[in-house]
Amino acid sequence: MDWLSLQRHYVAPPGLPARAARLLALERVLSGTQYDVLPNPFSRERSGAGEYIPLALRRPSVRTNLCRIVVDEAVSLLFGDTHWPSLVAADSRTVRGLVAFARDVGLPSLMTEGAIRGAVGSVAILFEVAHHVPRLSILNTAYLTPRWDTQTGILLEVVERYQVIGHVLAEQGHVITSDMLEAHFWWKRVWDVDSCTVFVPTPLGEEPSVPDTLRSIHHGLGFVPIVWTRNLSTTGMGEPDGECTFERAIDTVIEADYLLSQAGRGLKYGSDPTLVLKTNGFPENDVRQGGAASALTLPPEGDAKLLEINGNAAGAVLAHYRELRQLVLEQLHGNRAHGDRLSAGQSGRALEMMSQPLIWLADRLRHSYGEGGLIPIYRMACRFSSVLEDGLYLGGEMVRSMDPNGLALHWPPWFAPGEMELLSLAQGLVAAWRGGILSRETAVRLYATATGNPDPSGEWDRVCAFMADDTAENEEF
Repeated sequence: MDWLSLQRHYVAPPGLPARAARLLALERVLSGTQYDVLPNPFSRERSGAGEYIPLALRRPSVRTNLCRIVVDEAVSLLFGDTHWPSLVAADSRTVRGLVAFARDVGLPSLMTEGAIRGAVGSVAILFEVAHHVPRLSILNTAYLTPRWDTQTGILLEVVERYQVIGHVLAEQGHVITSDMLEAHFWWKRVWDVDSCTVFVPTPLGEEPSVPDTLRSIHHGLGFVPIVWTRNLSTTGMGEPDGECTFERAIDTVIEADYLLSQAGRGLKYGSDPTLVLKTNGFPENDVRQGGAASALTLPPEGDAKLLEINGNAAGAVLAHYRELRQLVLEQLHGNRAHGDRLSAGQSGRALEMMSQPLIWLADRLRHSYGEGGLIPIYRMACRFSSVLEDGLYLGGEMVRSMDPNGLALHWPPWFAPGEMELLSLAQGLVAAWRGGILSRETAVRLYATATGNPDPSGEWDRVCAFMADDTAENEEF
């Protein structure tokens, strides 16, 4: 069975575009539930009527989840604890304000979750402000329909539309009659540059058209408070979704899952082989079935044999699976390094060379979720601080009119350097500074970034303060 065959078992959501069905199917693979729609466990070979159940109708007993593994590894290399990018801007006050903003809203963990969920093709982040306190949340793009300005690429409108059961709406405060609690309704919400309009839910077959004035908001921001990020793509216009990180390898993963399931089934048969009796007219009620340890008494014309699997077959299956696994990792640019082959004390450069395919994937993700995700979020925070009368409440104080000019990201090295690498870097930076090749500030920033310092700008300020204190002490003496 391949990916196209498996998708035929999924129920396409009625009333939604084909794009939504594709994204929801890919989300099943990402969450590891792609086989849950199949009706039979892998161990059930015969139906109640004695008919053989094809493999395509059985859930595999082994799920490798290689697609999710590669996504998790790439995102960890993208936004892990030691991989969060530092911010650079023309105004130091803006840097301090945005660093406080990232800390207050938990931006690293949110972007990590957004990059994982966006691996199917896209992710949308909603930017909301309540009492000057910012709040970010992730929206499911399968139920969203965006619209951009074809000339400028500016997001003009986002429509959210999906089905919901009546009792869920009743729990949210909507007026739903008792006979409609189990009925399905359309939920619709529209964001544009001036307002967020929530429509009164309507039963299926009717399109929501009446705005809910109690839940709708006129914000007057002049922009849509949503950052739309395309996976593995930085284009500002065109299709709403980018390339899926793992779609090209789903067929191979399905093959590997069924192969390992079959191998496990064969090993179980080998542990307790089926006994076949040839009775030559021996009464059926005296025929017994059992394993190899069962003692049997047969007539002279009788015969007994075991249906066993050859041990070489199990080894061939595992070898074939290893080839499939390597193929999947090659297709997805995953990490093919084996932990049991690593020796202690590896340098950062050596680890980088061993994980080069994964780094190539993470490097593309840096463009998608850095230039196409983090930078737009930071710019939107600056716009909120200018549009709102009193600005945003960040880091325990009100921050107004942050300047977005010069916003850029400085990414740390892929792997932390070793002690000898840090020593060599420090000596090289000192030599470059003394030779007039780069400034002392640049040298401090580069070294702080290499050591994993989350605030290279602050490190330069501390170095300046230290040099000023040292100068003052020397003048006293």
